[in-house]
Amino acid sequence: MNELQNAATGGKNQDRTRNSVLRQMALLQSMSLEQLREKWLDLYGEEPPQYKKQFLIKRLAYRIQELFYGGLSEQAKVHLQQAAKEDPVATVNRRIPEERKSNEALLPGTRLVRVWNDRRYEVIVLADGYEFEGRTFRSLSAVAREITGTRWNGKVFFGLKKVYGRKAEGGSDA
Repeated sequence: MNELQNAATGGKNQDRTRNSVLRQMALLQSMSLEQLREKWLDLYGEEPPQYKKQFLIKRLAYRIQELFYGGLSEQAKVHLQQAAKEDPVATVNRRIPEERKSNEALLPGTRLVRVWNDRRYEVIVLADGYEFEGRTFRSLSAVAREITGTRWNGKVFFGLKKVYGRKAEGGSDA
């Protein structure tokens, strides 16, 4: 049993310990990433995930409260597991099969439109590729290369995927 659990069971010192919990949570904001990782190791007993500082702060604040006030009851855990079994969206343990990942969102017949250098381009999604100006292409990247003359991620070019990090270059309407 850790210090938070010990203090939570004591009656007289409970208010003082509750203040200690609030102080610990407030201190998380001023801790460095390395200090947060050490705190994670202390509270969870395992190596922290390689996430950003804000994620660690939120999870550690939850863990501090969980240790003081107690976690979910067994009945609540069973109820949540039952809900997750019945709802495929509610569970994170299921993996999407590889064959569904590729073009699941793009149904055959979908028309993709992009304006590039003041010209409108249309692409039609086929079951086995993409039709552009009467020709069939295997990928959207190939279509984007045909239009621009440079290499592009096809999903980025047609606005199906956001660009993170460095901003894509290629003109004012890119």
